Amino acid sequence: MESEVGVAVAATALVFSPRVRGVVRRGAVYGVAGVLKAGDAVTSAGRGVARGVRGARTDDDAEETAAAYAAAASPAATKPSGGSRRRTPKPTPTPTPPATT
Repeated sequence: MESEVGVAVAATALVFSPRVRGVVRRGAVYGVAGVLKAGDAVTSAGRGVARGVRGARTDDDAEETAAAYAAAASPAATKPSGGSRRRTPKPTPTPTPPATT
């Protein structure tokens, strides 16, 4: 049997056989899922490397960062000025005209 005939038989089986189409479809789904999973693994590894690089800073940088966080979290910085609710001013009473008799 020649290779061209074999390819033609396989293509015909693919087109007309529901079982073969199901197998090919399932293989395509698993293939795409594998590619997505591999992409997630590469992304996760890249994030881990970036996290490791950021964590390798010197102690001086860490002390400055801690001081900045402490200053930002101080009670004076987090306390709202003037209360947290917005109040509307009371309406000004309109003067009543003098009574004429």
